[in-house]
Amino acid sequence: MLSPKKSLDILRKTNALLEGHFILSSGLHSSKYIQCAKLLSHPHLAEKICKSLANKIKKKFKKIDLILAPAMGGIIIGYEIGKILKKETIFCERVNGKFTLRRGFYIRKNSNVLIIEDVITTGKSSMECVKLIKKNNAKIIGFAAIIDRSNKKTLKIKEKIISHLKINVPTFKKSELPKKLALIKITTPGSRFLK
Repeated sequence: MLSPKKSLDILRKTNALLEGHFILSSGLHSSKYIQCAKLLSHPHLAEKICKSLANKIKKKFKKIDLILAPAMGGIIIGYEIGKILKKETIFCERVNGKFTLRRGFYIRKNSNVLIIEDVITTGKSSMECVKLIKKNNAKIIGFAAIIDRSNKKTLKIKEKIISHLKINVPTFKKSELPKKLALIKITTPGSRFLK
């Protein structure tokens, strides 16, 4: 099992965890930015974190029939965890703004489904996955992520999230920026606004 310190070192080393002044896709400002795709570009390091997360999942969930991951962020994590746990793993993707199963993927009736993401912030994507699971008359058994950066105020998921790391990422409206953060030049990372 990787210690939180070693995990944070890996996230910083791969630039998956950046510190500075960022405008997030929500429009809020933060001193931290998480981009798990940077971690996943180093498979030998990501594997250590995935193994650690898989161990936590094994302890918590005894009967998993299927892993469902939302595209894009969850696909590689879902695949890696599915490989370690020897479980069928599929992903859903957005079609006209709604998560849909494509590519011949399906969810069997009454199957026990685990949702896996890279990062959970509000749980919006995960809750959209829940709709797909219910629509197929299957059971949602839980939620897992490499990083849980949610807070009680904004989280839409009511169940406990199994995560490799819980990271507090403070966010601020532009009008409420702490002086120290306001002095740092803004960086706008991410891909949500790419054309």
